[in-house]
Formats: sequence, structure tokens, C-alpha cells
Amino acid sequence: FSLKELHGIFPWLVESIFGSLDGIIVGWNLRCLQGRTNPTEYSVALDFLDPSGPMMKLVYKLQAEEYRYDFPVSYLPGPVKASIQEQVLPECSLYHNKVQFPSSGGLGLNLALNPFEYYMFYFAISLITQKSSPVTHHVSPSNSAYFILVDTYLKCFLPTEGSVLPPPSSNPGGAIPSPTPRSPAVPFTSYGMHHTSLLKRHIAHQPSVNADPASQEIWRSETLLQIFVEMWLHHYSLEMYQKMQSPHVKLEVLHYRLSISSKHHGSPAQSSYQALHAYQESFKPTEEHVLVVRLLVKHLHAFSNSLKPEPLSPSAHSHTASPLEEFKRVVIPRFVQEKLYIFLQHCFGHWPLDASFRAVLEMWLSYLQPWRYAPEKPPQSAEPLLRSVSEKWASFIQENLLMYTKLFIGFLNRALRTDLVSPKNALMVFRVAKVFAQPNLAEMILKGEQLFLEPELVIPHRQHRLFMTPTLGGSFLSSWPPTITDASFKVKSHVYSLEGQDFQYKQMFGTEVRNLVLKLAQLICQAQQTAKSISDHSAEAMASQSFFSWFRFTPSEMNGSYTGNDLDEIGQDSIKKTDEYLEKALEYLCQIFKLNEAQVTQMMMKCGTAQDENGKKQLPDCIESEDGLILTPLGRYQIINGLRRFEVKYQGDTELQPIRSYENATLVRLLFRLSSALNERFADQMDVLCSREDFIGRLCRYHLINPHVIQKIRYSPVVKDRTSQNWGPRISLRFLASYRTLMFLLIIYFIASWFYIGPVGCTFIILVGYFLYAVIMTFFSEGWKPHEH
Repeated sequence: FSLKELHGIFPWLVESIFGSLDGIIVGWNLRCLQGRTNPTEYSVALDFLDPSGPMMKLVYKLQAEEYRYDFPVSYLPGPVKASIQEQVLPECSLYHNKVQFPSSGGLGLNLALNPFEYYMFYFAISLITQKSSPVTHHVSPSNSAYFILVDTYLKCFLPTEGSVLPPPSSNPGGAIPSPTPRSPAVPFTSYGMHHTSLLKRHIAHQPSVNADPASQEIWRSETLLQIFVEMWLHHYSLEMYQKMQSPHVKLEVLHYRLSISSKHHGSPAQSSYQALHAYQESFKPTEEHVLVVRLLVKHLHAFSNSLKPEPLSPSAHSHTASPLEEFKRVVIPRFVQEKLYIFLQHCFGHWPLDASFRAVLEMWLSYLQPWRYAPEKPPQSAEPLLRSVSEKWASFIQENLLMYTKLFIGFLNRALRTDLVSPKNALMVFRVAKVFAQPNLAEMILKGEQLFLEPELVIPHRQHRLFMTPTLGGSFLSSWPPTITDASFKVKSHVYSLEGQDFQYKQMFGTEVRNLVLKLAQLICQAQQTAKSISDHSAEAMASQSFFSWFRFTPSEMNGSYTGNDLDEIGQDSIKKTDEYLEKALEYLCQIFKLNEAQVTQMMMKCGTAQDENGKKQLPDCIESEDGLILTPLGRYQIINGLRRFEVKYQGDTELQPIRSYENATLVRLLFRLSSALNERFADQMDVLCSREDFIGRLCRYHLINPHVIQKIRYSPVVKDRTSQNWGPRISLRFLASYRTLMFLLIIYFIASWFYIGPVGCTFIILVGYFLYAVIMTFFSEGWKPHEH
């Protein structure tokens, strides 16, 4: 194919692979493509899209000719789309000199992208826009072709060892040129002054772009990272977006709006409304999205930690530092920190209160621990002790203080609203407590808080502007600020740039947060007691299902009680795991916040004594009223978190219970009619027999009166005037409709046939055996069976 033909089919080819932006074309569906289920397609897709594969070779071939492709602005993340529609240029250099008005008859604004940018835009945004096709088998996101490709691209363009491989070139001895600046096609108001690129700064005094191969690797590396961050992390509310703008930017935008409002038909109100409408589009990241972002975070930590040690001589540094090394030094604070913080805040505030939050949690914890991805590996010790955090990470912790403190408080608020009896929720509390309990970490966070709370000194106006002008994730190619040696100033600059000048900081080690931790510790103790109670109840229930109980003709299920819990289905091992997680989490919290051991012990004893005399859980907190029991807010909280519950039992006529799954519906109805006929026919005779005080009377009372009906125990907040109805003595044959009973009878008849006993003789033996059993049970149970009714 000629270059012109390749240029024409390139957009179609990209859509065919990644799907269309509107979701009509599904494409190759890389997110569901796995080697275990589709090995051939999987390997072909990875080979074709590999950084050195045919697709990237086509990209570099078109890149050499400086072709441009339109990407609609309407599919960009909400904040970027709204700002461009308001004709305010985003801070990120990725969008500079690329926005164009539509051609005559066209609809909407477009970005004019080079082939590499166009390909990566589609690749990154397919994670969000592409709908997963329904599949019958389980899909593991970390094993999908998309996840593997993200990892491959990161390792290729952001290498931790060596340099970026040069792109293949069709020109003999020439390199693929980096994109040249283009004049904007539409006047835009920028968020601030236009920043000069590190790439441009590095090659400013060179005669040709192609003369320096290092500039090529920097351009591709920066472009890839900017696209990934913009597509995956640049999502938040309108209020947050406005707060992130610096005051001088707001003033500049206001002047611009006033100027266009005084002109022809331009309506700033309508433009603002459209922007607000764009922001109203709800953004709900998926678990797969979060896992990909975590992969990005982990690789960026490894990429940044691979930075070579700085030489002792400053003059040597200026001559030997490559653009890639400079890129590693600033990649996290300039590109990722702010947008990831906002993204995490969004997830902490909007993610459902269930176990799927684990993905968000692990992404957050991965960012908080850059030392885990350092080149030097800790010595492997036999005992699983927590490794102390080195002092060299103090600057990272101080410059990311809100990541540690504010998000920890956000997690506390989530943990206080979750059911800690669940093993998965208990594991999340344990994971956070274990990470923050690493030796020396809490002390460094406390030191960062102290630096932030130090009184401000007189700072020159030029430096103080850093408080007013946050770096909104623009290119690290921007001009460098003066070197800041004051640690306190760095911490304050970080906090104010993310939250604004009017931010009221809440100390992680302050009284308010300490009270939240104590409240969480109390909930942990209550959850431990609840798990223990459930475990004991499950053990009792298993013990009661003895072999002898299988021969009872009034099964316990007929009382209609439900005592199940999620843990019952999981098993005793998981209950034990829950207790271990909660116990270790409580221990770590005591270490982090220096909690009084005596106070925690007293709290645990208090939770342990909050049980009934029978060792069962109390009812939820209620108040008595004329209409019966009414739940208090504390009672509702106890029910939601599984701390207490009502024992739900069927309190009506046991003969009229719904037909169970272990019963035959036809037999239940027939036996009910037969029982009703017998009870109606012999009601007077049964009353006379049950009123006798001799052995015959005791025998009839034991078998003709249901003890579950006449008990007057309150199991739920029913109206207190409601009384149990006395149904009197009656015959119940419903047990014969149970599949279990029928199976036992069939087995007995089958065994009797081996001994040449016919059905009539076998039935006689069963009746005699039951009569003997009834006599024995009458003697042993008369002392505790209820008599009054």
C-alpha cells in the first residue's frame, strides 16, 4: 500500500481494533480476550499490537509524514471537554495547538492528533467507553490482552533499565520527527502562561529535531503517560474542577466571558450551562479500570525509583543528566499526584460499601508504599516482621501528605459503615492497619503534619504564588520553579495546591480522628463477639443434627425459624480468619495511635458482657411504645452492621406454613385435608384425653400439643397486645410429606424385605417401635414440656 492509502485506512483500522467511541463497533474486545479461553486470537492480538509489531510500525511510518487525524472533543473526559467547550485551554500540554473548529457542516470541536497520539487515545479510552460483551466464563482482568498490552507499553516507553528503544524508521539514518508546534485554529484562554517543554528546552539550541535521539524517547514517553493519565484519571465533579483552578485563572476566565458576552450572539450563560451539563455525566469507574490504574501506579514507582543517584558535582549533573533521567525525577509529582488524589477521593466517596472496594484500596496502598518498588530488595527474614520505612522516603510522604492523612480518614468513615463480620471487609481493615503500622511510617506522617501546622514565615511574593497557582498536571516540560529547601513550605504548597487556600486541615493524629479510631476499635470488638456468637450457634446447630434427630417425626425446620448468616455459608475456617484479621487490625491500630491498652481491654470486656445470660445476642436497641417496640437509630445501625438482629420465627399456625422445598406439595395438601378431617371428627375426644392427669394424659399432651405454638417469646418487634393463639390438641400428618421421611420409610421397607418381612408386618413393627419411643420420650420430657395452653 502507498502512504496515501495507509493514511486513509488508518482510522478504520484503529476503530476495528479498539471499537468505535460510541460503542457501536465492538472491535477485538481486548478486555475480554484471554489466553486461557482463546489462545490463538490472544497471541495474534499481542503480536500485532506489540511496540515492535506491525501496527506500531504503521504508526511510525505515518508519523514520519506528519499526518493528522481528528478526534472528537465530545469523547474526552468531562473536565477537559467542558473547559474546551468554554474555550478555555486545559493546562495539560497534550491539548495545546490541537483544538480545531469543525469544518463547514461539521459538528463539534476536534483535536488534530498525530498517528501515535491517535492510536494511544483510542487504546486508552477503550478501557472506559468499550462495553464488555456478555461471556459465560469468568474473565480475570489481570489476564486479559488489554492488561498485558498496558504493561508492555509501560515497560517499553517508560523503561526502568536502559533507554526507550528507538522507533523503526523507513528513512535511512533518520529518526521519526517529533510533532512540530502548530498555530492554534481557535483563540483560547489558557489556564496560565504557556509552558516551555522540557523536550523543546533540551533541543532548543540544536539545528535539527532529528539530531538528538534522546528527544524522541522523551516525546513518546511523555505523550504515552499524559494520554493514560488524562483518559483514566481526569474525572471529577464540577465543584472540584472549579476549586482546582487558581484565583488568577478564574479572573482571566471571567474577563474573557465578559468580553464575549458584549459581542454578537455569544451567550456565556448557555456556554456555562453546556459545561455544567457535561460535568453532570456520572463517572463510575469499574474494578477493571481501577486495576489498570494500579498497574500504572506500580510501574511509575518502579520507573521513578530507577533514577540514577545524583552526582556530587552540580556541573557534572548539568552535563550528564539525560532527558529520561529528568523525566523520572518529576514524573509522579508533575503528572500523576494531583489527578490520582482526586480520582481516589471520588472512589472513596462513591464506591459501594462492599468487598469490591478492595481494588481501590490496593491501588491506594500501592501508591503509599513506593519503597516496595525500589531496586534494592529487603533481606528475607524467617519471621514475618514489618520492615521499617527508611528516612529517605520522608520527603515523598511530606509531599503526598493528603494521600496518607485525608484518605485514611475517608477510609475510617467507610469502615465505620461496613459490616466488619464479613471476612472480606475485615481483611480490608487489616490491610490498611498493617500498612500504616510499618515502623517509622506513623512518625514521618506526624512530622509532615507538624511541618504543615508550623506558622507561616514571611515568604517572598514570587514563591508565595506557588500557593495560589497549583500545577494542574501539565507537562513536566514546564519552566522550573526556584529551588525550595524549606520542608514546611513544600508541605503547605502540596496541601494548598490540592485543596485550596481555604482548606481546613483535619489532623490524622488529632483528637477528632482519634475518637473515630476508638469507635472503630469498639466496632471491631463487637464484630469479634458477633462472629464468635455465630460460630458457637453454628456449632450447636451442627451438634443438634445428630443421628437420632433424623428419626424425629416433627423436624425442627417446621418451626419456621431462620438463624442463618453469610458466615454460615462460608464456613468455620473463614470465621476464624475474620477473628484473626480483626485481632491483628486492632493490634496495629493500637500501635499507630498509641491507644491505651487498658482502655482497649476494658472495651473488649464490655463487648463481651453485652450478651444475654444464655450467651445469645441481645435484641437491637428499641424503645417501648403503645404500638410495641420501635427501633432507635442505634438499633438500625446495629442491624445494618450485623451487630444484633431479631430472631425471625414463624408464629402462626404451623399447618399453614408455606410448602418447603423438602416437601411434596401434593402430599402436603392431601395430608392437611386428612388431618383436618380427623381433628374435626375427634376434637372432643382428644380434649378429654389431654386433660387427664395420668400417664395416658401425659402421652397425649406430648404428641398432640405443639409446644412451639403456645410459647409466648417475643422474637420480633410485634405489637405487644398480640397474644399467641391456642390451637388445642390436634393430629398433624404433614411430616409424612417430607422427602426425608419418605426416604427413611423406603429404606426400612427395603431392608425388611431382606428378612422376608412383608409391608404389613413392617408397618406393624414401625408402629410398635414408635409407640415405645413415644412412651420413653413421655417419661423423659414431661418435666420440661409446657402444660398450660
